[in-house]
Amino acid sequence: MSGGGPDDLWVDEEAGPVVRPFAVARGRTRQRGGELDLIAVVVTAEVPMPEPATLGPEDERILERCINPVSVAELAADLLLPVGVIRVLLGDLIERGLLEVQTPVLQAGRPDVRILKEVIDGLRAL
Repeated sequence: MSGGGPDDLWVDEEAGPVVRPFAVARGRTRQRGGELDLIAVVVTAEVPMPEPATLGPEDERILERCINPVSVAELAADLLLPVGVIRVLLGDLIERGLLEVQTPVLQAGRPDVRILKEVIDGLRAL
C-alpha cells in the first residue's frame, strides 16, 4: 500500500478497491419480508432474467450460484459475504421474483443431516 490516508486502508494493490459490506447492502441491515433461516434453500426462479443493468455484481453472482439449490449459509460462505448482507440481497431478489425459497421439511422433528452438514461446512468457511 502507498500513502497513509484513510482511503488507502480500503485499497489492495492486487485486489483493487474493497467495498465495505454495508455498502453492498446499500446501508440496510434487515431484509424485506421476514428473515431467511440459515438452512433455507434458495434457487433461481424460472423466469426471464432482467436486464444486466438492473442487477448489481453481487446479484449476478447470487443468481448464477443459485441455478442449483443452495442454503443461505452455504451461499454466504461461497460468496465471502456476511450472512446479514446475503439475507438483504436475497430478500431483494425474492421480492423481484428472481429467486424462490425452499424451506426444508423436518421429518419426525429431526433436521436433515445433509443440510446440517452443509450449514456446518458453510459456517467453518466463514
